[in-house]
Amino acid sequence: MWSWVLHRITGISIFFFLLVHVLDTALVRVSPEAYNAAMHAYKTPIMGLGEVVLVGAIAYHAFNGLRIILIDFLPGGAKHQRLMFWIVMAIWFVTMAGFAPRHLMNVFSH
Repeated sequence: MWSWVLHRITGISIFFFLLVHVLDTALVRVSPEAYNAAMHAYKTPIMGLGEVVLVGAIAYHAFNGLRIILIDFLPGGAKHQRLMFWIVMAIWFVTMAGFAPRHLMNVFSH
């Protein structure tokens, strides 16, 4: 059940991120100064941490989506759903272990 809940939460979070991203990118046509201010705000350490959360949500959502496809289309996939969940978590952890330290070094080195 928790994989289902996390999948829904990450999906909704990604949707709202994309909505904000489209709106703040559209600012360049309305007011270049407002766009520049928004881009400046995104370069703060808090937003850098938010980017780690965003990448974590996208990675989990993508890997869990592949797991759901395998459960639906593999014969007997539902029997192995628990094992596939832990494989997704392991792949997610490796992905984040590779991304987060490198990204945070860039965020906090300025």
